[in-house]
Amino acid sequence: MKMPQSGGCLCGAIRYSVAAEPVRVTICHCTFCQKITGSAYLVEPIFRRQDVSFSGATQTFVHRSDSSGKKVTLNFCGTCATKIHLDLERFPTIWGLFGGTFDDPNWFDRAAANCFHIFTASAQHGVVLPPAVATFQAHAIELDGTPVAPTVLSNHLAISRLTSSTERP
Repeated sequence: MKMPQSGGCLCGAIRYSVAAEPVRVTICHCTFCQKITGSAYLVEPIFRRQDVSFSGATQTFVHRSDSSGKKVTLNFCGTCATKIHLDLERFPTIWGLFGGTFDDPNWFDRAAANCFHIFTASAQHGVVLPPAVATFQAHAIELDGTPVAPTVLSNHLAISRLTSSTERP
């Protein structure tokens, strides 16, 4: 993989560079991520903080997570409002970047070995969850740090109005 990889906001006031591949890629279907993206989910490559450098100053919006009660700080460009990254109080050693802000948003791998879907219980109708990828109805890690056992689908699952929360992965 060619490194570093770069990205930034629409107007160019905020730029960043990553010096390593993501630790993992989280596809988050929580209602917070739906609202901040204006879409069905957030594609969030997760990086160790020491592997990311920023130029330009971001504005912030602080939200308290509905599930953990911890602060989730949304960092965005004050000029063009592009969302750049999340700073998570619960996970202080990482940043979650907005995957679509990379100059090449397809450079990082989304294979089953390093990618998972969280908060699938609130996934929007029409979303398709892929087979062979770890999925979680809520977060992948309990508040006490205990990992949650994933559901791994053998076939894709299209979320529909007929799919009840008990049938979802």
